[in-house]
Amino acid sequence: MPAQRGRPRLQPRDVEVIGQPAPGLPPSPLAALRTIEIGPDDEPLLQRFLAENPAYFIAVHGEPAAADEAHEEIHGLPPADWSFTKKWLVGYLDGAGSLVAVANVITDLLAPGVWHIGLFIVATSRHGSGDAQQLHHGLERWASGHGARWLRLGVVQGNARAERFWESMGYMQLRTREGVAMGQLTNTLRVMVKPLHGQTIEEFLALVPRDRPEPAGSA
Repeated sequence: MPAQRGRPRLQPRDVEVIGQPAPGLPPSPLAALRTIEIGPDDEPLLQRFLAENPAYFIAVHGEPAAADEAHEEIHGLPPADWSFTKKWLVGYLDGAGSLVAVANVITDLLAPGVWHIGLFIVATSRHGSGDAQQLHHGLERWASGHGARWLRLGVVQGNARAERFWESMGYMQLRTREGVAMGQLTNTLRVMVKPLHGQTIEEFLALVPRDRPEPAGSA
């Protein structure tokens, strides 16, 4: 989901999930890495990582990360009329203190139990190593243990590597959204969901009707 630029910072609403502990920072599933919650003081660290790993932005924006990309990622929020509990920006640091992966996760987006992955980037040097799969499994365990009943995301149609990855992780497409401006490009997003804890797509759509598939033959 593209960050909303220029919006004022909002105070997240607390959503109580019965029987679930409040989430803390997810642990890294890879022993050589540790996690941090990226905040304003980490903007230079994040900007350097985004600049050094431009593949995602070239694929979905048609250009490398903008000079203020880290600032927007740290401060950007969902649309003002979308409910949520918290936006997490998780960084994975190696032994030298360099970022090697970043994940943006928004809890209880649009409805309690819906956790949205807004950004998930692993350093290009680690592609093909299995790290992305391990890091996602770690995020899924963390979310599942703290009240998530569905994981949701949007992937750009035509970004074949990302499409294959999310499909292999068990995400299912619900609908597409056309005409999404991202950098220099106007993209079509595939809205995808992964049910957890035996939940169903039908239950998800009852809570998030905006993600219902378009009727056949609709424009």
